[in-house]
Amino acid sequence: MRKFFYYWRFYSFGREQYQECMNNVFNNNLLSLRMSNVIISIFAFFFAFFPIIFEQQNFLKAGIYVGVSIIALVVHYYANFLMQQINVNNRIIHLLTVLSYTNVIVFGVYLDIWGNPNSIAAIFPCFMVCALLMFINSPRLNFFLILSAMFVYMISAILFKPPNYAIFYIVNSFVAGILSLFLTWHITKLRLGLELSTIKLEEERNKYVDQSMTDELTQLKNRRDFMQTFQRYLSNYRSSDDWLCVAIADIDFFKNYNDHYGHPQGDECLRNIGKALASLNSAGVYAARVGGEEFALLWFVKDPAHVDKIVIKWTEAIKNLTIQHEKSKISAYVTMSIGVYIVRCGSHHDKQELYDLADKALYTAKKSGRNCTIICGDEIKQYKITPP
Repeated sequence: MRKFFYYWRFYSFGREQYQECMNNVFNNNLLSLRMSNVIISIFAFFFAFFPIIFEQQNFLKAGIYVGVSIIALVVHYYANFLMQQINVNNRIIHLLTVLSYTNVIVFGVYLDIWGNPNSIAAIFPCFMVCALLMFINSPRLNFFLILSAMFVYMISAILFKPPNYAIFYIVNSFVAGILSLFLTWHITKLRLGLELSTIKLEEERNKYVDQSMTDELTQLKNRRDFMQTFQRYLSNYRSSDDWLCVAIADIDFFKNYNDHYGHPQGDECLRNIGKALASLNSAGVYAARVGGEEFALLWFVKDPAHVDKIVIKWTEAIKNLTIQHEKSKISAYVTMSIGVYIVRCGSHHDKQELYDLADKALYTAKKSGRNCTIICGDEIKQYKITPP
């Protein structure tokens, strides 16, 4: 029995997936509340004319219909207001759903029983089924709403209808209750299944997008992501960011390294350098692998003098790797040549122009003996940093 209860409650999706799907689907109830309550309001207001015209100006009955119409209209406008909010508490949606359902059921009971005690009608079962199908609720809430409506309906039939009519209404309530449970169960399950499929497809899409933007070897971002991020940095810099730093770096004599140690060892070298550059992320530095042994970095600084801190941290991270390089002409270990170009945020430069200027600074670093950093910019005199 317990296993059956949990299957009924979570639709065999699993607790967490069920909850995520239900939260996504449940927000759609706001749209249903907005649309359905307009229909209810118009429908109830239309019925208000009948007691006045055909029942010797029965204003009490007409007033009840108008009251139902006003409540539906209030729910409609409040749901419309909530749809404009970013985050909506599910409890509010629950409350509005229960209020709307109660309003419809009271209207149906009044039409079926209270307003016509000496006649037989089947309006309530239709109202009950249709009202529930407007919303996607949890099984417990649906069960509670159906039982509550059936109880009100049967008690009203016993109190207001003749005994021979009451049996007919009790049977009607059971039929409507079973039909409502059956339909809401399957419709909700289908909606949750569709939502689950959508979530899985979105996860798969994000996974493939992430893979297309990530360098498989180093796990840094690739050239495509770098160019997109570069454009975003140029366009959406913060007001507190005064300068943008663009850096291009090459591993010194990497071809010699590959020829001497082999490509598998060369891949391992790239992976270790990728990890070292990824560690700069804590300092607000974006790193990407844009070519074979070429890397690019982006970061913001408040003062151009602070560029040295990142560059020194970068070169120390590479130095601490202590990757042996017997075929290097400048060091016994792997080193890097770096070119940095600094530009004031909001300048007229585009990304390709800045990339070329940073690449030109890298070329200058290579001509200057490698294993060094050349820093330059529009408003900065070029200077060189050499690791100790």
